[in-house]
Formats: sequence, structure tokens, C-alpha cells
Amino acid sequence: MTEHNHQKLFIAWCRLNYPTVPVFAIPNGGKRGQIEAKRLQDEGVLAGVPDVFFANGKPGLFIEMKEPNRGRVQKVQKELISRLEGNGYPVVVCYGYEQAKSALLEYLN
Repeated sequence: MTEHNHQKLFIAWCRLNYPTVPVFAIPNGGKRGQIEAKRLQDEGVLAGVPDVFFANGKPGLFIEMKEPNRGRVQKVQKELISRLEGNGYPVVVCYGYEQAKSALLEYLN
């Protein structure tokens, strides 16, 4: 199963179990032309931002999704994760839907 499918399952699970909490993807990746990439950078897209934010106000949880057994955290992601944590935001890297679900439940407890 791909990272996309794991993230899709996780978002659906969150919305089913926490319908009042905004949970959303931060689509920084993907193939884009130079003009579109520049436009998005001008609007504030930042390389390395985790894939998902669970906005429950505690201050919220950033989740970087990775495909189990294949996904790797890139240098730019590690650097931004460190900056987010330095600013008081919890961040987890999860290898698949089940790990993301467990990490969220641990965060909420």
C-alpha cells in the first residue's frame, strides 16, 4: 500500500472518530512546473512541512507520513521537524496508517 493510501485511511479514521477536530493535509510534494512551483512558494509553501496537521488546540500534532518499509525522512524534513519541535509543536514520523493512529491516540492521552 502506498503512502497516499495510508494517509487517506488515517484522515478518514480521524474524521470519523474526531469529527469536530480539523485534520488536514499540507500538500507540499508532487510534480509541478516551474511557474506553479514559484507561485506556490510565493504563497508560503515551505519544503519539509509534515503531511498532516491535527488541529485540536493542544497545540496540535504534525504527522509526517511515510510508506512502511520504504519511506525515508529527507534532510529538509528533519530540519523543519526540529524547528517545529523547537517552537513547541509535537511532530511524529509514522510509517503507515496503524502507526499514525497509535501516535495520535498516545498524543491525545
